[in-house]
Amino acid sequence: MTVDAATLRSVLRAHASGVAVLTAPTPAGPAGVTITSFTSLSAEPALVSFALADSSSTWTRIKDARWYGIHVLGAGQTDLAERFAARGADRFAPPTRWTGGPYHVPLLEGCRARLVCSRRDVIRAGDHHLVVAAVEHAEPGEPGDGLVHLQGSLRAVGSTVPARL
Repeated sequence: MTVDAATLRSVLRAHASGVAVLTAPTPAGPAGVTITSFTSLSAEPALVSFALADSSSTWTRIKDARWYGIHVLGAGQTDLAERFAARGADRFAPPTRWTGGPYHVPLLEGCRARLVCSRRDVIRAGDHHLVVAAVEHAEPGEPGDGLVHLQGSLRAVGSTVPARL
């Protein structure tokens, strides 16, 4: 038995997902998109992953990219998250603050953390592509609360609760 897509989306809205922006250099210029699928995959070797839908116009632009920037967003960056999620927007135009980093990866300023990654593997999974990337450079960024996507909206998260993992 499988669950239909609408039911799955409805149920998974209860799962808080961290919000990040993925960037990549392309022959047509920088590309970027807001993602909630970013996750740590392995510490040794340092690997992360993210997924983009086949229908994503950004996937079409970055599917051949070898290098990526991952930007973990903070609570004060909802405008940036929304700008990189908007269709048809010039995501890198002002007020977006960014510079060219290693391997020409567009690096956004003011984020909670930034990583520069190289593509290791792309796995077709349903209607998405799962990208596994090796972390080549990682740096902490601005202090403050994080940003999550929960129940269809962006929310600040910062209070700590002792975890028993």
